[in-house]
Amino acid sequence: MKAIHARIPVRDLDRIHLQIVREVDRQGSMTAAADALHLTQSALSHAVRKLERALGTPLWLREGRRLKPTEAGAYLLDVANHLLPQLEHAESNLRQMSRGTRGTLRIGMECHPCYQWLLKVVSQYLPQWPDVDVDVKQRFRFGGLSALRDHEIDLLVTPDPEPRPGLLFEPVFDYEQVLVVPRSHPLAKLKHVEPAQLADEVLITYPVDTDRLDIYTLFLTPAGIAPRAHRTIESTDLIFEMVACGRGVGALPRWLVEERMKHVAVAPVRLGRHGVPKKIHLGLREGDLERAWFKAFLQVARRRR
Repeated sequence: MKAIHARIPVRDLDRIHLQIVREVDRQGSMTAAADALHLTQSALSHAVRKLERALGTPLWLREGRRLKPTEAGAYLLDVANHLLPQLEHAESNLRQMSRGTRGTLRIGMECHPCYQWLLKVVSQYLPQWPDVDVDVKQRFRFGGLSALRDHEIDLLVTPDPEPRPGLLFEPVFDYEQVLVVPRSHPLAKLKHVEPAQLADEVLITYPVDTDRLDIYTLFLTPAGIAPRAHRTIESTDLIFEMVACGRGVGALPRWLVEERMKHVAVAPVRLGRHGVPKKIHLGLREGDLERAWFKAFLQVARRRR
């Protein structure tokens, strides 16, 4: 696409200014931002200078080769990250509505092992709503909660709801977090394990901060215990293979372990005498609960317990 040379007016704060602020932050330089926005560097630089004069404050400071936002720049970037996804989503939905469809239901995932469950939900939902598309996102710029609040996604699948004004978290199914061990492991013969029994084990988890891993927050850390080593793997299939080969132990939902143990040599063991019960929630914005296709998705999700 040919770069645009036309000057950008700065009578009021406009959408293009928010796009420039966001793109400069993403790309780290005016040149790269201009390329991404299909503008010439001179047109973009001119717009930035006029905007800074109109606002009466600089938006960036140069640190080496990168640009760092000033306090005003950081504020404007926050506005851009909040408003632009809403505008882009609205435009996408309006385009789809003009073609006779309702739009796209954008689902964010904060539950690594829930992907297979979600596929089953989606496979039942789509035939019921042929005019709704579904998109799944697992990586977020500022976390799933911010993505939901800022309209980057419409639903958030999470085991750890954080109530916020304007957001709702609906429980859709209960599950138990268990230890997964090789079928030949001595712990596989036990009805449950205590934290101290994992002190000599290599623990394999998803690449998530330990303060958000249930095996730590609800089991090991309260007992003052840490595993001998902690490895992270993003793939659920690979975690099962590594555990089955005796490379470590894992912590996963019981329903998933019982499903996979038909194909790999692993076994579930309860964490503690009373287990570690959990719930999966669907987070959404309050106003969206009134939409029929949102309600339908929640109903299908609850049936897939």
